[in-house]
Amino acid sequence: MTGQMPDDLSPFRGAPVRSAPRSAPVEVPMRLLVPAFALGLAALPALSATTVERPMSAEAFERYSTGKTLTYGASGAPYGIERYLPGRQVVWAFVGQECRYGQWYPAGDEICFVYETDPLPQCWVFYATPGGLRAHFSGDPDGEDLVEVNQSSEDMPCPGPKVGA
Repeated sequence: MTGQMPDDLSPFRGAPVRSAPRSAPVEVPMRLLVPAFALGLAALPALSATTVERPMSAEAFERYSTGKTLTYGASGAPYGIERYLPGRQVVWAFVGQECRYGQWYPAGDEICFVYETDPLPQCWVFYATPGGLRAHFSGDPDGEDLVEVNQSSEDMPCPGPKVGA
């Protein structure tokens, strides 16, 4: 009986099959199709703009960043540089300032950093983009995102305080 339904499970067996009535084809003037097509194309960027980005997981962030020195920018200007070491250790410096040593840890969708000079966590949500990382500071919905502008496997220079003074 493979491939066949038993008679007791097929109550519609033998029922007449009816086809739906056919209607005449609808003719739409070309002058109406062109604006409709243009409106559809115009909506495409809006649809792609509403695509929901997903924050990077801690595991993905760790795979991406460990062993790298990433330079971040904001508003087209350099902002800071961070070296990501094994064991979730980091070295951070704002442009033109001293290095700060710290570590990062996951907190939900956020990656939080704590530095030896400041015990208050600095939490960010990271996104992977085709151009590199994008980071949004948590708790500041209107704040400007940082973007990865350079990537290196080199250590970052960390001169001590008042070197050369």
